[in-house]
Amino acid sequence: MGQIGRHWSRHDPVGNPAAVCSLDPIVRARQRGPMFPIRDHNPSERAPYVTYALLAANILVFLFTWTLENQPRAQAEFYFNWALIPALNSPMTFLSSTFIHAGFMHLAGNMLFLWIFGDNMEDKMGHVGFLVFYLLGGVGAGLAQVMTEPGSNVPIVGASGAIAAVMGGYLLLFPRAKVDILLILIVFFRIFSVPAWVMLGLWFGLQLFNGVTTDLTGGGVAYWAHAGGFIVGAILTIPIWLHAGGVGFWRRTEGHPDHPEAHYDFARSSIPRVPRK
Repeated sequence: MGQIGRHWSRHDPVGNPAAVCSLDPIVRARQRGPMFPIRDHNPSERAPYVTYALLAANILVFLFTWTLENQPRAQAEFYFNWALIPALNSPMTFLSSTFIHAGFMHLAGNMLFLWIFGDNMEDKMGHVGFLVFYLLGGVGAGLAQVMTEPGSNVPIVGASGAIAAVMGGYLLLFPRAKVDILLILIVFFRIFSVPAWVMLGLWFGLQLFNGVTTDLTGGGVAYWAHAGGFIVGAILTIPIWLHAGGVGFWRRTEGHPDHPEAHYDFARSSIPRVPRK
């Protein structure tokens, strides 16, 4: 969920949609360093049809908004009608805004996080349960942002709040699942694994820190939507966690997935090494 960098009013809906700042966690991470998650070692045991459908829906909506790129007024009207604008308090936009993205990298980052973590949550909750959970997470994230800026006219868009809910639930169920991180340093790159609690815990901490220290008066990243979605997701997952055994579930699995983890082999490069003289 990102915020469009101009205040709109009902009498002046023509803003600057190109000025949308993404709430994509990958984009934000890249601003601090070339490092981001690419996959987990937690295979799902059933086909995640709802995750696939959510990916498709977000992509299709983005393609539609892309067709409005050269139609500023139509594009602005679209954002005005379907983005979440706290001051207008339109109930439908708490859901519709979660399917709108401000640019390709905004969409790509959010969909990568949904791809990594969504299938496992759907596996545990079932298809219908996961869909309800995802939508409630998006609404909760929007409410968290509106509560911090109730009079703001800055439109908010993006799926990150709902995906943050998925991440919060994932942390509760799979705290020690391995997540692969890609580190890129100029021409050198490396993939290494960290426990989910490290990656997700640091991410959540950054949202809280940035939410407290960042002024979003003119637009930017809706950090409180991230943090709120994460907390809502964790709370909504508590019944699933308790049904699995609660603390006993953690003890039994040691925080790992309760099924065999995936293992990835990295092939060595065929490029010969040049010995030093």
